[in-house]
Amino acid sequence: MLGKRLSLVILVGALAGAVSSAEENAAIRLLQEENQLLRQRLDKLEAELGQLKKHLTTASLSQEKLDRLHQLADSKKKPVMAGLELELYGYVKLDGAYDDSRVNPGNFARWVENESILNDDSQFSLTANQTRLGLNITGPQVGAVTTSGKVEIDFYGGGASENKSNPMLRHAYAVFAWPEKRFAVLAGQTSDIISPLFMPTVNYSVGWWQGNVGYRRPQLRLTQSFAFSDSTELKLELGPTRTITDSTFVTGSVDSGADAAVPTIQARSSLRFPVGGSRSATIGVSGHWGQEDQHVTNTAGIITGHEHVDTWSVNLDFQLPITKWLLIQGEFFYGENLFAYLGGIGQKGDITTRGAWAAATFTPRASWQFNVGGGFDDPDDDDLTGKKDNDRTFNWVVFANANYTLTANLTLSLELMYLRTEYLAAKAGEAVREQLAVTYKF
Repeated sequence: MLGKRLSLVILVGALAGAVSSAEENAAIRLLQEENQLLRQRLDKLEAELGQLKKHLTTASLSQEKLDRLHQLADSKKKPVMAGLELELYGYVKLDGAYDDSRVNPGNFARWVENESILNDDSQFSLTANQTRLGLNITGPQVGAVTTSGKVEIDFYGGGASENKSNPMLRHAYAVFAWPEKRFAVLAGQTSDIISPLFMPTVNYSVGWWQGNVGYRRPQLRLTQSFAFSDSTELKLELGPTRTITDSTFVTGSVDSGADAAVPTIQARSSLRFPVGGSRSATIGVSGHWGQEDQHVTNTAGIITGHEHVDTWSVNLDFQLPITKWLLIQGEFFYGENLFAYLGGIGQKGDITTRGAWAAATFTPRASWQFNVGGGFDDPDDDDLTGKKDNDRTFNWVVFANANYTLTANLTLSLELMYLRTEYLAAKAGEAVREQLAVTYKF
C-alpha cells in the first residue's frame, strides 16, 4: 500500500513538471515572436528616417524658410489660452429677510414705502439672486506691459419670477499697465471712479439711495500713481464714462444721455499715507460732470426743442485704520441729477441732493467681523419734480451686523437694520429689517 501511494505521488509530480515546462516553452516562443516583430518595425523606422534625412539634406530650403517653418511649428505647440492664467471665483449666497413694514423692493431694502394706507405691512423674502460668478484673467507680460482682465455677473438682472432670475453683467474690462511707470489703462465696464467705497452691509444695495452714490458703467480709465515712499502714494484717476439715464424726464423714448453726444467725465485724486505701524489711511476727492439732451414735446407728442440738463457731483471718501482690528470709513456727496448714480432716493429730474455714510468695522479674530454704521440721502424738497405727496424727501438707515467664518469657504451673517423714509405729504415709512445670509465662497 505504501509503495502504491509513493508511486502515485511521483506520477503527479512528473505530470506537474511536464505541464510547467510546456507553459514555460510556450511563453518563451511568444516572447521570441514579439521580439522578432519589434525588430522588423525598428528596421523599417530606421529606413524611413534615413530617407527623410537624405531628402532634407538635398532639399533647397533657404535659412529664412527654415526659420519660418520653426515659427509655425512653435505657434502650434500651444493653444491660444495657454498664455493666459484663468481664475474662477465667486460665491453662492442665500438671503432671508423679515421686514415689519414694506420696503422697496423686498429682496433688498432701498427705502420704506409710505404707510398712509398700509401701516406696518410686514413681509418676508428669500432669494439667491446675489450669487456671483467671476473670472480673473492674467495675460503674459510683453516687455514693460502687463495685461489682465475680469468678467463678473450676478443674478439681479430681473426675470419672470423669483426662481427664474436673469444674469446681470457687473464687470467686464481689460487692464493694460506699465508697473515701472505706475501707469494703467482700464477699458470696459466696472465701478465708477467717484465715491469708490461701499457701506459694509449684508443688505445687497450697500447703502445706495441711503447716502452711498456711484454704480457701474462702461468707461475708459487712466490711472497714474506717484510714490513718495513705500507707504505714501498719490493716485490720479480720470476717464470718460457712458452717460446713462434709463429714461427721459419728459415724454419721449430718446436716450437723453447718448443724445447729448458727449461722455460724462469722472475724476478722483487720493492720497495714501501712514498712520502708525504698517497701517495706512486713504483720503480721496472725486467728482463728475455730464449732460443730458432732453427732447421737449408738446401735448401732441411732437418734439418742439431740446433741454440740456447737467449731472454733476463733488465727493469725499476716507478710510482710517485706527488699530489692526478697527477700521473707520465713510463718504460724503453733494450733486445734481444723480438718479443714475443711485442718489436722490431714486427720483429722476434736475434735483439737488446731498448725503453721507460712515461705518466702523471690528475684526477681533480672523473668524469674526462686526460692522456698525448709518447713512442718509437728502434731496432738496423744492426740486422734487412731481411735487406729489409720495415724493421722497429724506431717507436714512442705521445697521449692525455680525459675520462668522465657519470654514475657509462658509460664512454666516446676521444683520439688524432700521430704515426711515420721509415723504412730502404722505405718512413716513419705518421698518426694522432682520436679515440672515449664508455665503459659500469659492
